[in-house]
Amino acid sequence: MYAEERQQAIAGLISQRGRVSVADLAGTYDVTTETVRRDLAALDRLGLIRRVHGGAVSASAITLGEKELGEREHSNAPAKDRIAAAALKYLPSTGGSIVLDAGTTTSRIAAQLPSDRDLTVVTNSIPVATRCTGRHTLQILGGRVRGVTQAVVGDQAVATLTSLRVDVAFVGANGLTAEHGLSTPDFDEAAVKSALVRCANLVVVVVDSSKFGREDLVRFAAVDEIDVLVTDVDLDPLARAAFEDHGVEVVLA
Repeated sequence: MYAEERQQAIAGLISQRGRVSVADLAGTYDVTTETVRRDLAALDRLGLIRRVHGGAVSASAITLGEKELGEREHSNAPAKDRIAAAALKYLPSTGGSIVLDAGTTTSRIAAQLPSDRDLTVVTNSIPVATRCTGRHTLQILGGRVRGVTQAVVGDQAVATLTSLRVDVAFVGANGLTAEHGLSTPDFDEAAVKSALVRCANLVVVVVDSSKFGREDLVRFAAVDEIDVLVTDVDLDPLARAAFEDHGVEVVLA
């Protein structure tokens, strides 16, 4: 195989999987790791992939941008509805407590919470709070509201979460990989998400499969910190295996 053919094949593989390692590519194409690194450098210069420590990701995987809430609300909506419905399995019994992260999928969970189950709901999301008002015992975190996500952030929100212990946390993410963990573009929102993960006995991550293979600016949790991952049926089998290798229960909806 000529170098150009191999590089085209590598670019296609990265596009399909989202992330590959130098060692895996060397084994797949029966070349040295030095050859793979030269191939990745060439592809990176062309803007076809992005090199990361130990391998490469797709060109769109590393991002600093953030879509407006209204735009995200309609993205992958059927998958998010199924994910939210599947996540309800992990609700505590009557009298239990949950924390709902800000996000379009967690907002769908709020809309589907059973009205006949008495729950205490803690959230940093204005849309989630609106959906839960009058239906459950509601505690909304204090702080500054980010316009782009309508999430409450800041030291007050983090301090409150640090003092809590809830039964289940339902968490969203802008990106996630087995290597980098769960990530988001904003430092303040990452701080709240990190505190949210640490205040729960059970951590359930709810994301659609488009988020896999992406690595945003700020990591707020490692894969080992989550218990359950609920996503859609389009998840790549290799990505599923990577999370299961870390002891995460993966549910496809």
